[in-house]
Amino acid sequence: MTDFWCEYAWLGGEEATPGVLVGVEGERIVTVRIGVAEAPQGAVALSGYTLPGLANAHSHAFQRAFRGKTEVGPGTFWTWREEMYAAAARLDPDLYFALARATFGEMALAGVTSVGEFHYVHHAPDGSPYEDPNAMGVAVIAAAREAGIRITLLDTCYLHGGIGLDPTEGQRRFSDGTAERWAERVGALEGGPTVRIGAAIHSVRAVAPEEAAVVAAWAREREVPLHAHVSEQPDENAASIAAYGRTPTEVLAEAGALGERFTAVHVTHPSERDRELLGAAGATACFCPTTERNLADGIGPASGLRAAGARLAVGSDSQAVIDLFEECRAIELDERLARLERGNQDAAALLTAATADVQRAIGWPEAGAIERGRLADLVNLSGDGVRLAGITPETAAPSIVFAAAAADVTNVIVGGEFVVRDGAHVTLDVASELNESIAALSGDDVSDGGAW
Repeated sequence: MTDFWCEYAWLGGEEATPGVLVGVEGERIVTVRIGVAEAPQGAVALSGYTLPGLANAHSHAFQRAFRGKTEVGPGTFWTWREEMYAAAARLDPDLYFALARATFGEMALAGVTSVGEFHYVHHAPDGSPYEDPNAMGVAVIAAAREAGIRITLLDTCYLHGGIGLDPTEGQRRFSDGTAERWAERVGALEGGPTVRIGAAIHSVRAVAPEEAAVVAAWAREREVPLHAHVSEQPDENAASIAAYGRTPTEVLAEAGALGERFTAVHVTHPSERDRELLGAAGATACFCPTTERNLADGIGPASGLRAAGARLAVGSDSQAVIDLFEECRAIELDERLARLERGNQDAAALLTAATADVQRAIGWPEAGAIERGRLADLVNLSGDGVRLAGITPETAAPSIVFAAAAADVTNVIVGGEFVVRDGAHVTLDVASELNESIAALSGDDVSDGGAW
């Protein structure tokens, strides 16, 4: 058994608890002792503030490749999407493995111990399957494993280029042709100790109602997470209402998608009825504020959804930045701008949206808290940096949510083992791997980024 002594640990609420000794056996926490003033002999001392491992509910790993490259000149979500298609078109399994491993390594450095990867780049650029139809998904899974974090591969059904439209050239590799063929392919994917398989409906633009019902049934029968992009853009709502007479949330509700294992991603422009449906279902609303700001999507009604009964989660989405503390505080700060009032979300709820509620949303309910029986996934923040200088245990959660950054992460432990120690990844040179994999995807002459 390994003991981790936490100078201060966040066990819930606004305060941090001093002197917490966490006993770990295998991957699990077996004891939690409070009031241990000093690290016992043989214990691993974690100075500063220790939290449950952070979880990233919504990620497109390959989009890390064009961070900052779409910021010149005017544009919209729809013009940004063309750059995304161009990047996706250049991927193959080896390139994707290298880029995803580096991206997941960056997540680990930011305190992420689990990721929900919303995966839709399935086939060759012309839409033909690889020899292994799941080659791309297998590459992404292997990347997370080597980066040392848990992954839920949310294999995404993406069939159309818009409501009633065939996929465009840039979308062909996303499509399995039919929902039934999607289900057949996904059924061959296998989980593992750090891997789970979930499902996703890309959007009502890309999956028709009867097709969404097939995906929802597949997820329901297997009791796995089901995610979908929902009402990210006003045009999406307008198209859905014009075609089906219903909002995207209403379409998904009638398809049987909503429930406690369902996560609506973005939910930037929901109707009042949409909020009621998601809340009554006990669904999760995942906000990705840095991406939503980056794409000029708008500000979603986080407090309204939570008041209706939905849980909140956060994600890095397009990897505009990878910093879940920023995502957490942005939920509150952006809503302050929209509502012209403060205190819409309390700090403890926002930390829960990056820990326990996200872990539940991506299918790791045994993670997300420092409690006996939970997975021993921890993130440790230095209390010595300038951002957290002057922090007090009584106001730990507000200080961390509203001031901490990914750069404050010192140690990350997954399943009782260090993945990040003293601010460095234990196996990867993440910056070098990012440079090499992004250059390789761009076709630059660099050394091999590493085959999987």
